[in-house]
Amino acid sequence: MHFDLNEDQRMIREAAREFAEKEIKPIAAKLDEEAEFPAEIVKKLGELGFMGMMVPEEYDGAGLDTVSYSIAVEEISRADASTGVIMSVNNSLVCQPILDFGNEEVKKKYLPQLASGAALGAYSLTEPEAGSDAGNVQATAVLDGDSYIVNGTKIFVTNGGVADIVLLFVSTDKEAGSRGMSALVVEKGYPGFSVGKKEDKMGIRASMTNELVFEDCRVPRANLVGEEGQGFKIGLTALDGGRIGIASQAVGIAQACLDESVRYSKERKQFGKTISSFQAIQWMLANMATRIEASRLLTYEAAFVKDKGERYSKHAAMAKLFASETAVDAAIDAVQIHGGYGYMKEYTVERLFRDSKITEIYEGTSEIQRLVIAAHLLKG
Repeated sequence: MHFDLNEDQRMIREAAREFAEKEIKPIAAKLDEEAEFPAEIVKKLGELGFMGMMVPEEYDGAGLDTVSYSIAVEEISRADASTGVIMSVNNSLVCQPILDFGNEEVKKKYLPQLASGAALGAYSLTEPEAGSDAGNVQATAVLDGDSYIVNGTKIFVTNGGVADIVLLFVSTDKEAGSRGMSALVVEKGYPGFSVGKKEDKMGIRASMTNELVFEDCRVPRANLVGEEGQGFKIGLTALDGGRIGIASQAVGIAQACLDESVRYSKERKQFGKTISSFQAIQWMLANMATRIEASRLLTYEAAFVKDKGERYSKHAAMAKLFASETAVDAAIDAVQIHGGYGYMKEYTVERLFRDSKITEIYEGTSEIQRLVIAAHLLKG
């Protein structure tokens, strides 16, 4: 066993890091303050191949592995977690399930747009009564000739207000419960599809999180992903991949906390010397660095297992659980190291503190991750 990145992966890391440092980091604070969607940045990410990293080249994707994707999400999130989640959703929660479950017609129609950045995707599962209980979807789709008539409301949809393509989960058979869920591709502009409330969030403010409303929205039957009744499986499989993306995002946030804390501790003087000379600060930095490295390795392992074609649900849950809690703890320590300045918006760690918390919530809360891990352990 070895932990060396191959040449392609190292090149991806350098390219993502350079882009993040030059293009994203200088405007990250402004994007956060103004809750401004980084449209030009997303367009450039598409041009660089970062929006469809695991999509095969035949569908205009980069044709790369999941480890490369994880590396890229970490580097982008290190500069701005909002941009990181925009990229993660498009890759993990939209492109991947279409690639894995879509028929050839659906793949040829939508993957080139998503992978190139010509279109942006959103994943829409959550409803007021269907959060952690993902199978309790109330939105319905009734077949009418060659179309489904969709009615319902979705909430907390990342990219929802700006997405061109939505992977939507609906009930096509209410009597069957979760076994009656199906997945449809819905395009922006379909009659009856509208964007509702834009959420005013604590963190990741540059990513658009919206309510989506469907009122007798007619969706072509050809836009069914997989088969009727397969939606629950598709949704959970996509979330497994999404957890690798969020774990990577969390690692990026945590690494940024460490970077800022090391820099500040070497500059800030108290009692006649830099605070980096104090053992209390050194221990905080050491603990932070150790947990970040462990999080990174757990995330790479989950990505590696996925790339081998093996079941990776447990690995993804472990990576997401540990990395997200590491990000939150690293952000708390980073603010503490900065003291009063850490509480001020002009310092980066204040934004990192707010951004970190969501990693423990979306793509499955920490409590759900523990249930997933325990279920795998108890099967044996």
